[in-house]
Amino acid sequence: MSFQGLPCWFELSVADLDAAQAFYGPILGWNWTSAGMEGLDYRLARAGEDMVAGGLPLDVCPPGTPPNWMIYISVENCDATAQLCADLGGKVWKEPTDIPGTGRFAILGDPQGAVIGIMQLEPMDPPSPSGAWDQRTPGHGTWLDLTCPAPIAGLEFYRKLFGWRRNMQFPAGRAGTYFVFAHEGTRIGGAMGLGESDCTPPPHWLPYFSVPALRRALEQVTQLGGAVLRGPIEVPGTAFTATVKDPQGAIFALVARNR
Repeated sequence: MSFQGLPCWFELSVADLDAAQAFYGPILGWNWTSAGMEGLDYRLARAGEDMVAGGLPLDVCPPGTPPNWMIYISVENCDATAQLCADLGGKVWKEPTDIPGTGRFAILGDPQGAVIGIMQLEPMDPPSPSGAWDQRTPGHGTWLDLTCPAPIAGLEFYRKLFGWRRNMQFPAGRAGTYFVFAHEGTRIGGAMGLGESDCTPPPHWLPYFSVPALRRALEQVTQLGGAVLRGPIEVPGTAFTATVKDPQGAIFALVARNR
């Protein structure tokens, strides 16, 4: 299996990392530690032995950046992928930059405005399905959603950038059609339109994290000061999902086999 185009990291940017640890730890079973980076309070979240996510102070992000989750995709060549993004009409928000001992990363914007990260990891530390991305184990990233004005055009952009392929589609109410895409034949996410509303969000990516049982996780979300924005929703024959917001405003989704 090629790691090119496989999700490999999830990064939270909020103002209060201590509060974030207290929120995400019980819900996702994460244990947090400091990354030990000089001059930057970067945190690492583990599910069991796997490192699954990072935490970054919001004040190091560009002014006006809201609390958010950033999805990173593994690429073989960070510089070439960033250049390809620009050639395809996208934007390079953060030029390729080295992370000592880890690899090289960049932050990209697609032609419709959704932002996503890319990561070229060093050869001795390749991304792994048992790392941040694991569709079978609670506490890991398990699905991606793209919401944008033109999802077919969006997925064509990402096909050229990462090699993702449209896999199936089904009706999605006001959002129109939900288009599922796959990495080397394995379904990893979907894309849909923005819908028709007076308060439609900007184009964006949404990460899903798995939990053992959705109802219990949603109870924890509200008890810990977060909010349930949408769901629970049953994915026929597959799972139950819900979109939620943490107490600081970062939005993500939860998914479970058991309601």
